Amino acid sequence: MTQEHKHLIVRADIGWCPKEEDLNKISDWIRGLIKKIDMKLLAGPYTTYVNEQGNKGMTAVAIIETSHIALHIWDEVNPGLMQLDVYSCADFNPQEIFDKVNNLFKTIKIEYKFLDREKELVEVSL
Repeated sequence: MTQEHKHLIVRADIGWCPKEEDLNKISDWIRGLIKKIDMKLLAGPYTTYVNEQGNKGMTAVAIIETSHIALHIWDEVNPGLMQLDVYSCADFNPQEIFDKVNNLFKTIKIEYKFLDREKELVEVSL
């Protein structure tokens, strides 16, 4: 395997926010995302809900063979706010991630940075 060092950082306003009872649904979504981008799950996903006023929402992390995926969703704001971080030493297609995000979370607005971190922090255009 040739190491790639690709890092996708996503910020999205979303129309559907998971609640505490959706922990398994989000864990399944993370597993599906890992499969979709052809990665291998090593540990997790670990998914939890924070019930603290001003910081309510879902957090999920997964360790993949080539690095990690981290998801944070705040549901007290309208629209909901998602922050997603996908880092991998293997190549992946960001559009597959955008599609998967939109299918479940009903994206209203999405912004991203796609970086190649091999030698410097170089933004990759799609």
